[in-house]
Amino acid sequence: MIIIKNLNEIKLKKCENEILLTVERRVLAKRRWRGQADDGTDFGFDLTSPLRNGICFHKQENRNYVIDQKPESVFKIPYSNPNEAAHWAWQVGNLHFPAQFQDAYLLVEGDYAVRLMLERNQIPFDESTEVFQPVMAASSHHHGNGKLLKYLNMW
Repeated sequence: MIIIKNLNEIKLKKCENEILLTVERRVLAKRRWRGQADDGTDFGFDLTSPLRNGICFHKQENRNYVIDQKPESVFKIPYSNPNEAAHWAWQVGNLHFPAQFQDAYLLVEGDYAVRLMLERNQIPFDESTEVFQPVMAASSHHHGNGKLLKYLNMW
């Protein structure tokens, strides 16, 4: 097994002799995981940040190993202007689901809860199967009551 700890992206527009390592988005989002390339080579990843689709992560002799993210079920939500895009994204984000902006539509994880919200709010959408690369948040938040409890415990 080849262990990848430091990623020195090989910046080639189109790699020759590409060997794909196909992986799902949720696995790809992790920093530590294992995978097997199409030629049977095993890789272990222990990275400081997650990989993305299309990255050539390892080169060995004349072989270039490239991440190939699996397509998944998504909803395409068209929008006509930035305000509408922001409103649709807010609706999706309020359910804590990731989204990906395209030029004329928003891509959202094809989850049943999202479908119900879209239908309930009469937001038009189409179903599709695509490589989904949502916006990655720089920080997270939570709805816990930790700060409130700390405040109330002062009294």
